Amino acid sequence: MPGYRRILLKLSGEVLAGGAPFGISAERVKSLAAEVAEVASAGIQIGIVVGGGNIFRGVAAAALNMDRVTADHMGMLATVINSLALSDALEQIGIPTRVMSAIEMHEVAEPYIRRRAIRHLEKGRIAIFAAGTSNPYFSTDTAATLRALEIKAEVIAKATRVDGVYDKDPLKFPDAVKYGEIAYLEVLSRGLAVMDATAIAMCRDNRLPIVVFNLNTTGNIMRMSMGEAVGTVIH
Repeated sequence: MPGYRRILLKLSGEVLAGGAPFGISAERVKSLAAEVAEVASAGIQIGIVVGGGNIFRGVAAAALNMDRVTADHMGMLATVINSLALSDALEQIGIPTRVMSAIEMHEVAEPYIRRRAIRHLEKGRIAIFAAGTSNPYFSTDTAATLRALEIKAEVIAKATRVDGVYDKDPLKFPDAVKYGEIAYLEVLSRGLAVMDATAIAMCRDNRLPIVVFNLNTTGNIMRMSMGEAVGTVIH
């Protein structure tokens, strides 16, 4: 039996680059699509939000004196490119998808409409939410939280390069300690860089749990979806 009926999977754009510093790795997208397809085939409804960091980072560009609003809009368009790539990979293996964009671009994607998104999920389609919230100054973590709440997802599955939440960066500090579970307030008070503070606060206010797990371990998306103890639960 699946642990969850409906999940929101949050992927960083860097995941799609594979081992490259930027761009989209066709092989990585293909393997990721295969894992997501396995979960969908188990009857679990999936919404996905993909970042755009492998193509363009709005915050980094703004730091180099680009107008922040312009930079964020460019970042949103990068998420649309990633969403289309993931959608194509899923469709090629027989999984129906819909890319829904917060910025209207009718020739490329459906406009995001909450009721329509829920209908797609109920019909077994994977809904990929692109272009963030359409508003600058909001990260894709916040967009993922907003969409998860709107579609009434039971959990946000935050896929990362590490196998959970640690008291400090485990990639830099070998003595970092992993949490099995942790409270929203502790994540905020300790300044743990899991998701941005706005997203964590929204999850806390609406009692939406977050599971942080390692995407680079094959099969982890399925294990998490089945309710197995994978990574760290923030609740």
